[in-house]
Amino acid sequence: MQSLKPQLVQVQQLQQILAPQLRQSLEMLQVPIMELQAMIRKELETNPTLEETSADKTAQVEDNDPDGDVPTVSGVQAPAPSDDAGEEGGSRDGADELKPLDFERDFEAIAALDQEWRDYFFQDIQSRVYTEEDAERRQFLLDSLPQRKSLQDHLLEQLNESSLSDSDRQLGELLIGNINDRGYLTVSLEELAQTTGTDLHHLQDILTLIQDFHPTGVGARDLKECLLIQLERSGRKDPVAEAIIRDHLDKLAERKNEEIARALKVSLEEVNVAARFISTLNPAPGQAISDELPSYVVPEVIVEKVDGRYVVLLDDNQLPHVRISNHYRALLNDPKTPQETKSYIREKIRAGVFLIKSLHQRQKTIYRIASEIVETQQAFFEKGIYELKPLTMAEVARRVGVHETTVSRAVAGKYMKTPVGIFEMKFFFTPGVRTADGRQVSNKTVKDMIANLVANEDVDRPLSDQEIVARLGEQGIQVARRTVAKYRLMLKIPPSHIRKRM
Repeated sequence: MQSLKPQLVQVQQLQQILAPQLRQSLEMLQVPIMELQAMIRKELETNPTLEETSADKTAQVEDNDPDGDVPTVSGVQAPAPSDDAGEEGGSRDGADELKPLDFERDFEAIAALDQEWRDYFFQDIQSRVYTEEDAERRQFLLDSLPQRKSLQDHLLEQLNESSLSDSDRQLGELLIGNINDRGYLTVSLEELAQTTGTDLHHLQDILTLIQDFHPTGVGARDLKECLLIQLERSGRKDPVAEAIIRDHLDKLAERKNEEIARALKVSLEEVNVAARFISTLNPAPGQAISDELPSYVVPEVIVEKVDGRYVVLLDDNQLPHVRISNHYRALLNDPKTPQETKSYIREKIRAGVFLIKSLHQRQKTIYRIASEIVETQQAFFEKGIYELKPLTMAEVARRVGVHETTVSRAVAGKYMKTPVGIFEMKFFFTPGVRTADGRQVSNKTVKDMIANLVANEDVDRPLSDQEIVARLGEQGIQVARRTVAKYRLMLKIPPSHIRKRM
């Protein structure tokens, strides 16, 4: 029998590995505009051969562009550098003709130039007097930054205001550290008592104190305890509500109010009143305090109506306009430049040219994909969600002539500003549902129709899934009942027996 022991074995195999430049190009295609701005700024800081130019130096796009250039909001175009730009450099804006590079100035010249800037900057700092007005301006800037406390910070502030000993405060911090963002304690007191060597009853006393903190219900170990805490803090004496929370939460979730009334030996009306009150309690009190700042999106694709049709423009002004520095080209053409310096600058210029090419390729790819989306969804921009056409990434990839994964990368995190609102580009990719007349409609359209049917239903007699199927059929949409049930769950719409008014 062969011995099962770890061994070192050499194996020769072929494996595809992405080159660093290709990785950079794919990353630039995938990242949203604000992250791309940071990437370009970082490259400008680390690559001395790159420099930023003003957008007004860029070349204008002709209305009838034979080369398939990408129109932008400002009417500015970023043409692709020629294939031989790897030796000549390139410009995003195409404003300056690049002379051939001889790839030859020494490090001392570069260092001297860098030192001049350092001396100038240091001299400017020394001559600058930091006034009281500057301090106020800086403080105003800091005060203007949006800040939001986490739930743990909110609880710790209240803990520090309590009259606990240092040891008990440390136990309180330990308990708060184990409270999740929904406000629930995620570890058992028995486990904490064992690991800290603290008396279980003493830990319970500290937890009870924390459960008195804001928001009401925080520190509970389960939903039942959370709701009971809120019921007690409300000051409402409701034995029916308390009994329902303690023993019949599952039946309450299923709207079996009559069974609850029989079990508690009270009237159905009392159960209905208690149920309505319980529905006002918060099952996730911690979410009232969030540490998430509001997220902002910057649409980089603009859709405008031109001559009766919707067309795509790219907001090219949001990206820094970069080019290869004339200064470093001159350094390379200097015959006094040592060979090692030429090699250094040559590599930096090649990296800069690749960045410029990647930027242009990114914009061109996004523009072509966005154009296919807009061409397909012309009716949506005119008439709304009911005219949203089904569209897949594979279909767009085939039209554009790229791989499906390229489309996926290009639309990830990208937003499109249209006359009817701002949409994530992924919004427009949906499978289809066939109508009675053979047309295809987007499943988003069907979901919207289901949501409207439920919103306008009789609350005393809510529509069942089969009735929704029949209503959709009257509008020419043929779907199965299980499809309606799936879409209803995706829309977070409960079943009809739960939607029924109590």
